[in-house]
Amino acid sequence: MARSLIGGLIADGWERSRIAVADPDRAQLEAVAKRFQVHTDTDNQRVIEHREVVVLAVKPQVMGAVASGLRAAVQSQQPLVISVAAGIRSVDLQRWLGGRCALVRCMPNTPALVQSGATALYANDAVSAAQKDLAESILRAVGLALWVDDESLMDTVTALSGSGPAYFFLVIEALEETAQGLGLDAKSARLLAVQTAFGAAKMALESSEDAAGLRRRVTSPGGTTEAALNVLESGGLRDLFKTALTAACERSKALAKQFGAD
Repeated sequence: MARSLIGGLIADGWERSRIAVADPDRAQLEAVAKRFQVHTDTDNQRVIEHREVVVLAVKPQVMGAVASGLRAAVQSQQPLVISVAAGIRSVDLQRWLGGRCALVRCMPNTPALVQSGATALYANDAVSAAQKDLAESILRAVGLALWVDDESLMDTVTALSGSGPAYFFLVIEALEETAQGLGLDAKSARLLAVQTAFGAAKMALESSEDAAGLRRRVTSPGGTTEAALNVLESGGLRDLFKTALTAACERSKALAKQFGAD
């Protein structure tokens, strides 16, 4: 995700001199430096010195240790801190960072890798309007960015858009497999399934109609689409998605408690 953000910011016109990256893995740093021509360092303290924004793009399991190590610098410099780690609550981040600080939590998803991500953001009350604009501009570099006012909704966002790409990949996978079983070759099945998914998403993004309206428009009475949709509806597809997203949401809450326990 860090590489996605770096690439998106550069493509969006950010000067490379404004970006610095820290990582304990020298091989990773060499790859980043070679690809993006940005400053790199193995020392977190040196990298965040005099920085206006600090983006914490680390695994949730190590966020406590990383944030605690930045406590003194964050408290003295008071930068905007942006966390892209799933399941880490702002109350825990603030505790690790030493107390009150301007903090934005965000939940990007993997299509950020191709600048087509969907990111929800939550800001604590220490974040100024200018800092909110700055955080939004950073995440917009890799796709859609929108704000939620209630931090608890980040668990819902995780279940919907955070995990969501996997749901659509599963649908594409199922369509491909079935089409091959009905006689199409693998290449044709993949291209048709992927392009159909892309086209449907593009129509939904560009249309003023909701998804239900678009579905009705392509469903002729007594036709092939209606026959397929009747099977999906009678098979409990809506209830299955409700159960799946609820499970993901509850897991996100459980992980937040687990990661914040230290």
